Amino acid sequence: MDILKEKRKRRIKRRKSLRKKIFGVKEKPRLSIYRSSRNIYCQLIDDTTGRTLASASTLSEDIKKKLPYGGNKNAAELVGRKIAEEAKKNGISRVVFDRGGYKYHGRVKALAESAKENKLIL
Repeated sequence: MDILKEKRKRRIKRRKSLRKKIFGVKEKPRLSIYRSSRNIYCQLIDDTTGRTLASASTLSEDIKKKLPYGGNKNAAELVGRKIAEEAKKNGISRVVFDRGGYKYHGRVKALAESAKENKLIL
């Protein structure tokens, strides 16, 4: 268990370091990602007002119908596609990418690449 606690502490330290540099505004909100072992979540956040403008996750009904398990790259790609659609509905085309202290690899990369393919500029 100590290994998991240390790993979590290192991720939180990286996240805090990144958040000092990343700031989202209404025209260019922050695309924040959280990854658990079974699901992946993302939000578009306006940091000036502290509001979530849009969100998507593997727990969304339409994504859950397509894929029963949300902890893989295919699910992350669907979430990336969904967040890009939500951004378009709100008139957002550019975002600041906040990877949440996770490495840009695997599910995080799949979500980001899927959002880029669907015309969301990171």
